Amino acid sequence: MKLGAVKLAEKAGMPRKSQNRTIRLNSREIAGYSKKLIRLNGPTSIPPENQTIHQDVFDALECLPSNFVDLLFLDPPYNLTKTFSTTSFREMTDQDYAAWFDSWFVPLLRTLKPTASVYICGDWRMSSIIQQSAGKHLYIRNRITWEREKGRGARSNWKNCSEDIWFCTVSNSYNFRVDDVMIKRRVIAPYTDPSGKPRGWEKTNSGNFRFTHPSNLWTDLTVPFWSMPENTDHPTQKPEKLLARIILSGTSPGDFILDPFLGSGTTSVAARKLGRRFLGIERELNYCCLAEKRLEMAEINSSIQGYDGVFMDRNI
Repeated sequence: MKLGAVKLAEKAGMPRKSQNRTIRLNSREIAGYSKKLIRLNGPTSIPPENQTIHQDVFDALECLPSNFVDLLFLDPPYNLTKTFSTTSFREMTDQDYAAWFDSWFVPLLRTLKPTASVYICGDWRMSSIIQQSAGKHLYIRNRITWEREKGRGARSNWKNCSEDIWFCTVSNSYNFRVDDVMIKRRVIAPYTDPSGKPRGWEKTNSGNFRFTHPSNLWTDLTVPFWSMPENTDHPTQKPEKLLARIILSGTSPGDFILDPFLGSGTTSVAARKLGRRFLGIERELNYCCLAEKRLEMAEINSSIQGYDGVFMDRNI
């Protein structure tokens, strides 16, 4: 068992507060979930489905077939010095990071269907690099900015609490299901017509609400934290609600989603809960096992915090 997995297992045995719902693993679980993981040893004409590949992305990419992905979600290491379990990523020059980005991004493109969508996560430091690289190969449709609702304060700069997601497509023919991602918001100043009938909103026992089109500014999300049932010890985990919005907007039930930097499995979990096929690639054993545990939990509880058939605005 790798050192990172051992440390994670040891941490799982430590006492914690009753409100702490962080998903953790013990050594027995790591041994069990490890058996579910796969490795690709050669080219395949049919992609593995609803599984986790425990492998370096460069090795796995060589084995994947072409033209099978409906939605590609990319959340690579940002250009920051950061440790992910047993792997440390070191900050590079912009030029070196751009070369590293292209080294795996360009080979991934052949896996995409002509109608596929691509979402690429990044922070303000690497946003221009993503735009330049993606723009050479894809149609850039929009840049989404989402508020992380978390971040360290700063005395000599603005607090960094937002990230970008670049929305791209392979062609001008793509899937965007806007009706599936409308946002339910509370009406502060309800407007009525002369007869007193609500205009564009609905009166309910729990308040007045209206549905609005989603914009490229997402302020209703929260980074998973210790009291949320989806939280893990992964340092850059994305919320399930964020993935649900992307998946529902860009795919139909049964479509195929690929995440080559799976982390602790949020993309796979959201895909399973929403009835999509998926494949995740992750090099860290403990994160692969966390993904498998979360997938198992999703079979019992398919709820997504902040999404109950509709997307709820924050804190309502």
